[in-house]
Amino acid sequence: MSNRLPALTAVASMMILATGFTAAHAASPAFCGDYARAAVVQVRGGLSIPSCADRLHGVRWSSDYRVHYNWCLGASFEAAGSERDARTNFLRACRG
Repeated sequence: MSNRLPALTAVASMMILATGFTAAHAASPAFCGDYARAAVVQVRGGLSIPSCADRLHGVRWSSDYRVHYNWCLGASFEAAGSERDARTNFLRACRG
């Protein structure tokens, strides 16, 4: 049993550190509020463009603020930026 203690301690320490690093990179509630508002504006904008509206599928294009906000809370700043950029790029391209 005493031989297992150092290994268990090491594994527990790594799990705590990994959790800490993930939380440190997660987006904040304030950031996510702004992110979700901007996402809904992008979705509404896309829905108002006939050449785009019928191609807005999936969660990325949800008109529900809470969908975007809740997703953001578990995402990194980088992931949120990538999602925003993906919506922006799609809308630019589908406008023609």
